Amino acid sequence: MTAADSAPGTARVLTGYRPEDGFMAAELDPPPAEYVWHDENAEQQDQRYGPGAGYQQWLAVDARDGAVWFGDTDWRVPQESPGSRLPGIPRRALGDGAVPDPGIMVQLLGHLSHDEQRGCTWHFFDAEELHALAVRVLPAVQRLVDSIHRIGPEGELEWSAEAATAWDDIEQAATPAFTPSGELLWPRPRTTPVPAWRIEVGAFLAANPELCDPSWDLATDAELDTCADYSPQHGYGGVPGRICRDADRQIEDGFTFYGHRAALYAYRARACGDRTPTDAGVWLETTEAGRDTWEAAKPLGATLADVPDCVLASLAETFQNAAHEHGLALTGLTAHLRRLRGAERSAVDRQLVHEGEEVERLENMLKDFRAARNRTVTRILAWSDGRGDAEIARLASMPDAYVSDWRARLTDERTTTPPAREARTASGNARGC
Repeated sequence: MTAADSAPGTARVLTGYRPEDGFMAAELDPPPAEYVWHDENAEQQDQRYGPGAGYQQWLAVDARDGAVWFGDTDWRVPQESPGSRLPGIPRRALGDGAVPDPGIMVQLLGHLSHDEQRGCTWHFFDAEELHALAVRVLPAVQRLVDSIHRIGPEGELEWSAEAATAWDDIEQAATPAFTPSGELLWPRPRTTPVPAWRIEVGAFLAANPELCDPSWDLATDAELDTCADYSPQHGYGGVPGRICRDADRQIEDGFTFYGHRAALYAYRARACGDRTPTDAGVWLETTEAGRDTWEAAKPLGATLADVPDCVLASLAETFQNAAHEHGLALTGLTAHLRRLRGAERSAVDRQLVHEGEEVERLENMLKDFRAARNRTVTRILAWSDGRGDAEIARLASMPDAYVSDWRARLTDERTTTPPAREARTASGNARGC
């Protein structure tokens, strides 16, 4: 989907829900009157209302394109999970942040009136009444569709202060009243000005430019979203809460902020001018122009692991200039290059660990072989079979001087050996022979 595909639509009642269509798509099935009652004297809670009292009718609004339609729930189905039987999410369950795709919201309609003389009375609407209601809310729906924020190429929806106010008008227009005689009275449609306590984050940033973070200029979508999603335990969240915390400022209570993501994306778009913000990693790794730029700028005879910060900054400038030629502004570029360098340096660290382990293994093996060789040299020297030091050294792959020193030490040991021990040794050698 492109931005053009997600452009605002025209508020309208869907085909199949109009008199000229014969209401062919409106399949209403209200419960019979005998299934709808209230017994306030019943001892058990589940016995106070008839099985049809939980029946619900709804008005659905597609905030993306302005479509309006209506319907009902099956009164025979248990009422524990009405959300699964609705085409969208009730507005009150959404909060004031992002609107889940596909952007369909539901206004549940009230049917119950109470009078001291008549008691509880239920009025279920027929297709003509629901169509009349849908037509009545179309101006407010158009205002909602025109003012709700649309973010990025996919046109993701986010509440604006005006869109939230427009929905209040939809809710007010869809809340019926009844006269004592049971006559249905719809409130007059209204166009309420945006109240002062509803604040657009974009307006807040424009009024406090010193609080804006310069890193937003080329931040990635994920980085902007993280800032927009800031949620402290106390005080304001979102962008105002985040930047005021960083600046040690405090916001007065009583305001509700709208358009956090939209404000940050708009801030970045202004900083990028006529260039399209594009993720640096995606462009460098998945586009032909990005890959060519990478190959041309890659350091000769070195990897990123060997590149200092100054060279990394120069690479970032090269890549950014190349992207500008294609009408793009790379977001998250420096962080991307640092991640790549960090990954390569981590690989070098792992290589060093492997080499260290291998050296330790080989050194231990060498120690064992050296001890075995020394024992063998000692044994041969003890034979005193007339071979010279050079010949034994050649067999042991060691310098002649080492064998000569060894022979001298053995001779010294023999001359200093106590007589009794020497006699025992000779006797033992004789027995060994």
